[in-house]
Amino acid sequence: MGGTTRRRVEATGTERCEEQVEFTEEHELFRRTVREFVENEMNPHVEKWEEEGGFPAHDLFRRMGDLGLLGVEYDPVYGGGGADHSYTVILGEEVGRTHCGGIPMAISVQTDMATPSLARFGTHELKERFLRPAISGEHVAAIAVTEPDAGSDVAGIRSHAVRDGDEWVINGSKLYITNGTQADWLCALVRTSDEGGYQGMSQVVIPTEVDGVEVSRKLDKLGQRSSDTAELVFDDARVPVANTIGEIGRGFQQQMMQFQNERMIAAYQSVGAMETALERTVVYLKERSVFGRPLIDNQHIQFELADLIADLELVRQFNYAAADAYIRGDDITRFATIAKLKAARTARRVADVCLQFHGGIGYMEETWTARFFRDSRLWSIGGGADEVMLRTLARMDGLGGD
Repeated sequence: MGGTTRRRVEATGTERCEEQVEFTEEHELFRRTVREFVENEMNPHVEKWEEEGGFPAHDLFRRMGDLGLLGVEYDPVYGGGGADHSYTVILGEEVGRTHCGGIPMAISVQTDMATPSLARFGTHELKERFLRPAISGEHVAAIAVTEPDAGSDVAGIRSHAVRDGDEWVINGSKLYITNGTQADWLCALVRTSDEGGYQGMSQVVIPTEVDGVEVSRKLDKLGQRSSDTAELVFDDARVPVANTIGEIGRGFQQQMMQFQNERMIAAYQSVGAMETALERTVVYLKERSVFGRPLIDNQHIQFELADLIADLELVRQFNYAAADAYIRGDDITRFATIAKLKAARTARRVADVCLQFHGGIGYMEETWTARFFRDSRLWSIGGGADEVMLRTLARMDGLGGD
């Protein structure tokens, strides 16, 4: 990858310089396919889905599966596209252009949070039963890690699985589960031994149809309202030991790898969201006149937008460098951590400025700016809070800490 520098000009006036990842005509065709799907199949329904507090995941995912959008990097043996990670970058950027944050979140759970470990470590039988239908969109998947007493510190997980013959008997609860009310199966991190801390955990596929798996409540959130989020309870839920992903007792290590995918896709999606927000804001500022001239003619506004566009481009180019490292097979912990941190913080600033420049109407629920402001707030919490990213970087750079 790389070598040739390609440039393109976006509606905001940004000249895109692509040095780490070279996008070919095939990539651009894929980009157009995803963008058209977002514009035609998602954005027209956003208002309705936001109001209803959810969207028809099975229907939307099947249509995405028909276009090959739910498993672009996965093995063609199981219905995947067999492409490299550069296509995931495009998918993230374009899905991020959806006019809300909830649906992109739900999609990224399906593509980059609940399925990477299964694709990496699952047996052929597990992949046939669960990965294939997730790629086709027949199944909706969810990742079940967070618990009431285990958020940023995964060592606090208490949900446990006790072996009974060839079955796991699972008890406990999981919190803040995206797709939780619609999921057909969960990639759950549970304790499978009495070892404490980060030891003795395993990843287990738990079908939601089995007895003992219940949605205890659907959660009401500040933003990301079109994405359903739930608390789940396991009460003597029985699943085959064969549903274990990878090695028993290696769940924590496997989940840490899966977290890297989660953080990268969040950074990619934020670029599309920020770009769209700036484009829409520029249109508004050109049309809105104050004191006899368009708002866009105000030098302060021009400078503020230029600064945001520069920050957006820095995030984009760092994402491309991270993607190139991923494609090379390098350790991307540092890349993913920085990408997630800076993308989230930049997006929050973009959301704040876009709302400010819309004035009073920007504060009204009837406008997209209010939704973007609410939705963007989650990016510094979900998938690893900013403080977790900073702690990781401090530890990697020898700045102290445990």
